[in-house]
Amino acid sequence: MSVPNTLKNLLTRLSPRAKLVQSDRPCPDTTVAVVGDIHGRADLLVGLVDKIDALAPHAVKVFVGDYVDRGPSSREVLEYLQGLPGEVVCLLGNHEAMMLGFVESPIENGARWLRNGGLATLASYGIRLGENASHGEIASARDSLALELQGATMRWLKARPLWWKSGNLLVSHAGADPRLPISGQADGNFLWGHKRFLRDPREDGLWVAHGHWARERPAVRDARISVDTGAWKTGRLTAALIEPAGKVRFVHHRA
Repeated sequence: MSVPNTLKNLLTRLSPRAKLVQSDRPCPDTTVAVVGDIHGRADLLVGLVDKIDALAPHAVKVFVGDYVDRGPSSREVLEYLQGLPGEVVCLLGNHEAMMLGFVESPIENGARWLRNGGLATLASYGIRLGENASHGEIASARDSLALELQGATMRWLKARPLWWKSGNLLVSHAGADPRLPISGQADGNFLWGHKRFLRDPREDGLWVAHGHWARERPAVRDARISVDTGAWKTGRLTAALIEPAGKVRFVHHRA
């Protein structure tokens, strides 16, 4: 006896072996420019945005986070991004999260941020702090930073989303757990990455463009598009131009 098609479809959906077929290309609804980790390199950021505007003037610009720390111009990067015209999406990175944590609780959260580039961000605001600063000096630096960030910049930082999606393209700072739907992820997965992200494929048809893990060269592989080329250290900032038809090309700006 044959099984009705409606029953077949139901059984397929319920089967634990059933998997969605991964699309062979990312297909956003519009042209997207995904920009990698900037880390205080305002010089590279301005140059790369100029190139993007020349090549794809109507592209949605999506920045994957990590605007601050390590490089010399974190303040300038934040100010530039806030004033950037057009359709712009600025996601939250783990370095912005650490910075906000420092402002909230400098003694508890300060050490991690300061040893991961926070000193350079403070310096960009004219706040000098030594590597072996006392608790009192750290608290004072926090107060100075909070004063500099109060108002528009602080509101802007706190409002940054963790991910953005168009078509079958998802953009986040780091990679989510491939076993879970995007709506079911812990926030930390988007900021720090899940241990399975670079190992296991997703089964929901999504392509993920991301930063966080610096690589010598950007790559399109296994439904992942990596765009972090370590700008603060290498002097090369990278963006991926992704078209609705699935074409991906990389654009670089070098110091």
